[in-house]
Amino acid sequence: MAYCGCNFIAASFNQNRPGSCFSSHNFFTESICLSRQSSLSSLSFGVNRNYSGAQFKKSSPNHLVVISATKPEPLKVMIAGAPASGKGTQCELITKKYDLVHVATGDLLRAEVAAGTGNGKLAREYMEKGQLVPNEIVVMMVKDRLSRVDAQEKGWLLDGFPRSESQAIALKNFGFDPDIFILLEVPEEILVERVVGRRLDPATGKIYHLKYSPPETEEIAARLTQRFDDTEEKVKLRLQTHNNNVKAVVSLYEDIMIELDGSLPKLEVFSKINDVLSALHETKSLALRSLAE
Repeated sequence: MAYCGCNFIAASFNQNRPGSCFSSHNFFTESICLSRQSSLSSLSFGVNRNYSGAQFKKSSPNHLVVISATKPEPLKVMIAGAPASGKGTQCELITKKYDLVHVATGDLLRAEVAAGTGNGKLAREYMEKGQLVPNEIVVMMVKDRLSRVDAQEKGWLLDGFPRSESQAIALKNFGFDPDIFILLEVPEEILVERVVGRRLDPATGKIYHLKYSPPETEEIAARLTQRFDDTEEKVKLRLQTHNNNVKAVVSLYEDIMIELDGSLPKLEVFSKINDVLSALHETKSLALRSLAE
């Protein structure tokens, strides 16, 4: 249960006095009543809205003090798309504009293994045997990353995860629900063309495309390499796997999902994403301001 993102300042109430009121001179202009229901996870404000997630501390055995800042709840975004759908590019643009914590499982896995964390050590055991890292370990890595302070304060962008229904259910059980699920749709023939023409510069790590983003010089062109699985046959197999997985995932998020044409120019796609995220951010801000009325 989301509480619309407010963090409340210096407000206190008596646990033994349901309906006790307080005034906050820093934020609220009028007294607001709090009624203590069955547990502290559900607080009813005088405007008859229920919220959870505010931070509390005890000031005495019978009193709790509500603490925190006063800013909208951060954005929580999931984005999905087939290989070469432009998802990586859109994640860069979203992260730059909204300063969200970008979580991509491939990068996260490598970082956890390199850092020697508990999850990283477990993952390494499977990777050294040439086996896939089990879902349970990957989910725990994502859960731990989203639980960190920066992700909680700034918001997060989950890139290509969850990839299966079981992963989506596991995240939901941990309490991680997105505000919006973005699905980039691109016709298969365009995806195949994008992948087959893709090349990597091993010296810089930069990705080129022989048609859409060719190398600047002949020297760079001469050293470009192609991923072993960037062939038409293997791309189509990857797309089939993606399509099967994404159907199960989107069924869990269809109420908050938007589908966008990923074949459009990247800035045009981002403009549509930006419109949606800006509107969502404004909604959160309005919800915050409404509490002061």
